[in-house]
Amino acid sequence: MATIFDDDFLLQGETAQALYKATQTLPIVDYHSHLPVETIAINQPFANLCDIWIRGDHYKWRAMRLNGVPERYCSGQASDWEKFWAWAATYPLTLRNPLYHWSALELKQYFGIETLLMQDTAVSIWEHANALLAGSDFRPRALLQKMNVEVLCTTDDPADTLEHHARLRAEGFEVAVLPTFRPDAALAIADRSQFGAWLNKLSSITGIDIGNFDALIDALRMRHDAFADAGCCMSDHGLERCYVELCSVADMRRIFNSFLCNASIDHLDIERWRSFLMKEFARWNHEKGWTMLLHLGATRNNNRHVFESVGPDAGCDSIGDFDQAYRLNKFLSDLDAEKRLPKTVLFNSNPRDNMLFASVTGNFFEDGVAGKVQFGPAWWFLDTAQGICDQLNALSQVGLFARFIGMVTDSRSFLSFSRHDYFRRVVCNMLGEDVRYRLIPDDIEQLQTLLQGVFYKNARKYFGVKS
Repeated sequence: MATIFDDDFLLQGETAQALYKATQTLPIVDYHSHLPVETIAINQPFANLCDIWIRGDHYKWRAMRLNGVPERYCSGQASDWEKFWAWAATYPLTLRNPLYHWSALELKQYFGIETLLMQDTAVSIWEHANALLAGSDFRPRALLQKMNVEVLCTTDDPADTLEHHARLRAEGFEVAVLPTFRPDAALAIADRSQFGAWLNKLSSITGIDIGNFDALIDALRMRHDAFADAGCCMSDHGLERCYVELCSVADMRRIFNSFLCNASIDHLDIERWRSFLMKEFARWNHEKGWTMLLHLGATRNNNRHVFESVGPDAGCDSIGDFDQAYRLNKFLSDLDAEKRLPKTVLFNSNPRDNMLFASVTGNFFEDGVAGKVQFGPAWWFLDTAQGICDQLNALSQVGLFARFIGMVTDSRSFLSFSRHDYFRRVVCNMLGEDVRYRLIPDDIEQLQTLLQGVFYKNARKYFGVKS
């Protein structure tokens, strides 16, 4: 079968091909991922192709479910071979879905497999990949080095020990694997059992008896400091929309006491709780020179049965329909008025809001800081070839594309770094088309310099990461 995945995949014309050739080997700064740091620290081998490629991949699970594949072959108890076989039956049907591109690139760039996956080729692909995975060159650390990853930021709860990050630093691993402070659990006071369990974990790691709100703030601040000592340079927050209710310390003490007394907490108090903490986290970030990542607009865990049986991040999330403009602007403006607005990256999950988010970035700035508030890369449902172009076109129309800080994997898969190559191909082709239609000058050197920033240098400088 003919393949589209040759060296010029997605690159239409000589300009696009020349730009890609000049930038394809730039290092990767992946400033938002969900890779498990423990797996990297212990350099845990992968059992087989299902283990590294399908297990936990909710993108593939969604496609398989849409194809009528029973759940036991997705998140269930089927064998690894059976799950791979089910994916092999589904893959050919993903035409026009980014999974078709991503999966082919992953097989080619990691395993040298250029044969398209289908049930007729499944056995040979399975055996070839598994033979490679048995070697030391396909353990987690080697895979990061293979893809030229220079900086990798993981996503970590304040109550995480960070011991695995410490091990990687002590062993001098050449990839800078840095924690990211993700305190979403601190906002979840509405879920009593979950919040109570998390408080116990936070208390255990800090040694603080969290019997009142002030103790909770002390514990969170202690962990924020510990993350800084571990090389952290950003916080990350997964929110439906920003929280902007007025709330005093007295209000927070009252709300926390209501939780401790098992009294009801109404919707407005939940909003107050989240508003106070989000501003506090932003202020701490500003003090330390950290960046704040705001992932906005997704609606999560929509299938109650799957959530209860499989858990979160199981592939039943979707684009949300939230009013963003007022709350987002107010959240940023309140901090800016205090002169305590940190550098901020806005991730949008709803395509209708691309221009909205892009326009917000121009409202907040600081002398001498290029692109203080960034419109983050196309995220989740939007990190397709079309979605990448739509996001960058919105950014370019009202902002500065040249200051953009590049792509992220946002993934739990060690094979997902092919998405950076995918992104680079899409962007090189976009600029090649601009040259073709005489929208920008045909100046290869200027465009190469611009792309060196977008693909690598801008992120290094913006986040101030230290390898």
